[in-house]
Amino acid sequence: MEEDERHEYRQGKGFEDGFEPVVSLDLNKVKSFSDLTKAMSNTSFQGRNLGEAADILYEMIKDKDCFVVMTLAGAMTVGKMGLMITDMIDKGFVNAIVSTGALMAHGFIEAAGYTHFKYHQEMDDKKLYKSGYDRVYDTLELEQNLDDSELIVREVFRGIDHSKTTCSYKLNWELGKYLKEKVKGKGILKSAYEKKIPVYIPAFSDSEFGLDFALHNIRMKMQKKPLLRFNPFLDLENYTGTIKKQKTIGIFTIGGGVPRNWAQQVGPFLDLIRWRIQEGAEYFDAKSLKRFKYGVRICPEPVHWGGLSGCTYSEGVSWGKFVPKSEGGRWAEVLSDATVAWPIILKSVMERVKEVKKDLPYFSEKESIYSD
Repeated sequence: MEEDERHEYRQGKGFEDGFEPVVSLDLNKVKSFSDLTKAMSNTSFQGRNLGEAADILYEMIKDKDCFVVMTLAGAMTVGKMGLMITDMIDKGFVNAIVSTGALMAHGFIEAAGYTHFKYHQEMDDKKLYKSGYDRVYDTLELEQNLDDSELIVREVFRGIDHSKTTCSYKLNWELGKYLKEKVKGKGILKSAYEKKIPVYIPAFSDSEFGLDFALHNIRMKMQKKPLLRFNPFLDLENYTGTIKKQKTIGIFTIGGGVPRNWAQQVGPFLDLIRWRIQEGAEYFDAKSLKRFKYGVRICPEPVHWGGLSGCTYSEGVSWGKFVPKSEGGRWAEVLSDATVAWPIILKSVMERVKEVKKDLPYFSEKESIYSD
């Protein structure tokens, strides 16, 4: 009986059904990072995902109409990944950045010429605290670095017009300007300033920069001087206004958290303007659906915990954040430590394309609904 039932089914041949074969990785044929990732795309598990991620990142970078948003979370600058961010800015691979404040603050410290150090397991955390060292897993930040960088940030904040309301991308612009004028060498905010790339920090107060801002206003209050006003909705408006101008959008994500969600919510936000404020759709030109066509993310967070960091792009389709694959969406998701996967992916892409120049529109302050 079982034998007869089995022979009722056709035996699949693989190729005849249009299936793609997997191929053993032959390192003898690999002469470059690009060769490696292309070969890995024909293997299995996270190796395949990594290879596909390199291909899709290349596609979105080369798409002349694609506005690429990079979101950053995790201790990437303390982890010494900062120069990869500057490379992506300098080469025109990204057009806007959404980041945690800590990541930008520690990157600013490095750009200003200060140093981080290795932590070893035999070190005692209580002694580190008393000696002025802050531990980020296996790396040490010096309290002296934070103190010295605050002096720079204080100087920059003092020079800002206090009669005007500010926000994170404007403050980052001023910090980048300082690095451009005062510091030699590379820096994330310096490169962003030079390339006119906005850097948004949605949770600005949750960072060293945010605390420095608070300290600045305490000093202003004590001196009976005007406080520096901060409106996070200027960031939201500027980012949304820029995205709605684009023909195609793509997102490259390291980690997850607030930066990822804040960047991805732009589609649903424009939808809300369309449906909850009918007149707003006309006023804010939010008449069409705006979803990410391309997506590449590197994050070890599994989907089954239910958090945003592990949320799949397929889940994002249900929120109107991403173009479904059936409609041309191109995604890759690498469940890996970014300090391992990111350098391989980026070097592969850098071997294929040296620099990209795109003529893409940005939101103008003249369009803002906010005024002082």
